Amino acid sequence: MIKGNLRLLLPYEGTITAKSGIFLKAANTVFHNNRKTSPEAFLQAIAPYRDDIVVAAECMFVWYWLADVCAQESIPFVLGHALYMKAIHGGKSKNDKIDSHKIATLLRGGTLPIAYVYPREMRATRDLLRRRNYLMRKRAELLAHIQNTNSQYNLPEFKKKIAYKANRQGVTDHFPDPAVQKSIETDLHLLDFYDRLLNDLELSIVQTAKKHDAHMWYLLRSVPGVGKILALILLYEIHDIHRFPRVQDFVSYSRLVKCPRESAGKKAGTKNSKIGNVHLKWAFSEAACLFLRGNERAQQYHDRLVNKHGKGKALSILAHKLGRAVYFMLKRKEPFNMETFFAQP
Repeated sequence: MIKGNLRLLLPYEGTITAKSGIFLKAANTVFHNNRKTSPEAFLQAIAPYRDDIVVAAECMFVWYWLADVCAQESIPFVLGHALYMKAIHGGKSKNDKIDSHKIATLLRGGTLPIAYVYPREMRATRDLLRRRNYLMRKRAELLAHIQNTNSQYNLPEFKKKIAYKANRQGVTDHFPDPAVQKSIETDLHLLDFYDRLLNDLELSIVQTAKKHDAHMWYLLRSVPGVGKILALILLYEIHDIHRFPRVQDFVSYSRLVKCPRESAGKKAGTKNSKIGNVHLKWAFSEAACLFLRGNERAQQYHDRLVNKHGKGKALSILAHKLGRAVYFMLKRKEPFNMETFFAQP
């Protein structure tokens, strides 16, 4: 789907792909054309082939409406994993026409790498939560700018954390230069705005999460260090733990394992570290740091890992261990158990 058009190609019996889209029948292309990105145009194009058809689309940011139309019309829909498809059908030339044919060919041959079609009911809230995290990072940039400006002029450190609104009184006067004061005043006004906006967003998301899956949200909050926001991220990014047959699949999806490359018994480092869910990777990395706060047993375990592997790898191992714990918690529908977590294998 490029520039407002849906490219459809019908190549093989019972196959339609869309990234572009294709219809193929009896190994011959029976339809290959651009259509407007509207449900009416799409349904009109596939009308003669509705008896036995499968729709496939590349996992780009515009697949939502097509998946919803297919679900409403009871048409089988398959979502192709964009990164894996890039590795499979890389070629000398690339355009919508070529891509649509390759997607159809992969689907017909059973080699299309499949991505998860997130359900419509929770999809908008997940996107809202991701937007909230984006805004929170913008707020963090403002706080960092104030601290960096303070270091730039070699001024005394702030006595209290300016992340809290009550501690921002007199921050502007901390800087002698009028122009710098104006810059800091701008940052403070934006911080006040972000605080109000983020509080409203968080309240709305929490209320919606309790309607979607309150039990899972409370289970996730039983993990030490996993608070309201991290639990929301885990809930909406995982959605259904049963879509991961094994714990190895889950930690790989969460980017908690390395991807070794090996040939003829020789290792060639790692690659494809970006395949997986970046939001789960961030959540488990944060949870690993927060898990250590006030947790003496966890700190002792972490110290042993640091002595053996170094500080960076120790946190990665702890994040991986937390990921495995969350997987089995949700599978068994049991709260976090510290004794089980630290039990020797």
